[in-house]
Amino acid sequence: MGVLLAMQGAISQGVLWGIMTIGVYLTFKVLNYADLSVDGSFALGGSVSAVLIVMGMNPFLTLPFAMLAGMGAGMVTGFLHTKLKIPAILAGILTMLALYSVNVRVMGKANTPLLGEDTVVTLIANVLPFSKSVITMIIGIVIALLVIIILYWFFGTELGSVIRATGNNEYMVRALGANTDWMKIIGLFISNGLVALSGALVAQSQGYADVGMGIGTIVIGLASVIIGEVIFGERFNFAYKLMAVLVGSVVYRVIIAVVLQLGLKSTDLKLFTAVMVALALSIPIIKGKANALKNR
Repeated sequence: MGVLLAMQGAISQGVLWGIMTIGVYLTFKVLNYADLSVDGSFALGGSVSAVLIVMGMNPFLTLPFAMLAGMGAGMVTGFLHTKLKIPAILAGILTMLALYSVNVRVMGKANTPLLGEDTVVTLIANVLPFSKSVITMIIGIVIALLVIIILYWFFGTELGSVIRATGNNEYMVRALGANTDWMKIIGLFISNGLVALSGALVAQSQGYADVGMGIGTIVIGLASVIIGEVIFGERFNFAYKLMAVLVGSVVYRVIIAVVLQLGLKSTDLKLFTAVMVALALSIPIIKGKANALKNR
């Protein structure tokens, strides 16, 4: 029973974190850009949402403001990389570092509790007779599906196609007359907005926002993306790929919940995640070598 309850909670949290995973997928796979600023923008979304709720704003209305804050962080990263020619990884690290102080400024302290405050979960709990984890799951699924539908439409437009082409071959796109710098900025703009939205939802779900809540977000996002791709592959269309990484986030959370129930210490989770990501990344190489040996 303990395992089943843990898995139910893991699935609900996995869907919320899955929105962040979609954001990481857009930069890591679509834009071919290693964006490390997501650790900061995730906490930024949670901080903005929590502060606005404490100030009396409707929890649902805080979500677009959290997204706008994350989009601003993504634009800063894009500006540092494209206009100041700072390497992508370093630009992300600089933004992430700056956002730690920004998040403390936003909240005025290291964390903001939401005990006794209305959140999207408590508001819906007053209407639907379900448990907190089920309501969290419903909220996450609805918002994630809306995100996937909008992204599927957007990346089918001319602008979205150019952004995807920039990730594949930016030199060719530049030769065709498109401004690849702006394509990168727009991609980071969208990605960090989704990451901040996920941070806002997670903060409201767990009942507090903290400056350290985004630590390790990029690793969790990459692990979820890789797990989704390994399980479901990259076949079919763009919407299928987005669904795959969303389910990958859920699978990652379920794996974590199971190993914790089996006795793994919480302090070992970072090591476990690193090993899992390394194994997932090595699977294509192992498969390739296995196929090569079969063909001999």
